[in-house]
Amino acid sequence: MSDLLASLYPWTKALHIVSVISWMAGMFYLPRLFVYHAEQSKPGDARDEVFQEMERKLLRVIMNPAMIATWVFGLMLAFTPGIVDWSDVWPWFKGFGVLVMTWAHHWLALRRKDFAMGQNTRLGKTYRLMNEVPTLMMILIVFAVVLRF
Repeated sequence: MSDLLASLYPWTKALHIVSVISWMAGMFYLPRLFVYHAEQSKPGDARDEVFQEMERKLLRVIMNPAMIATWVFGLMLAFTPGIVDWSDVWPWFKGFGVLVMTWAHHWLALRRKDFAMGQNTRLGKTYRLMNEVPTLMMILIVFAVVLRF
């Protein structure tokens, strides 16, 4: 198995990068949609329906598959021999960042359900603040991996 992972390493790394970029695009865009949805629409109006369709497709068609692919390819990289030294600190920082990013993803998915049921109680300000979580985690993850601190 380790020989297979080693031979697939360049492909795994490339697919991991592509899936991370796709996931991050959604993680940046969905909270912004929620800001506009919360501030410019009411449950049941025409804008509400448009926002709901955009949010649903972004989450289900792009973000969920991208998150799953990110995890799969990331774990494949983590188990490829010689790639990660688990006695270093950086993989633990990266892991923490990925777990927080995954939590934020699920939090956003729950908020989408609130909008879908016409039960959103949060203001645009909350979604603006949550829009910063993926940015902060991205910075932590990239610096941990590149600088290996």
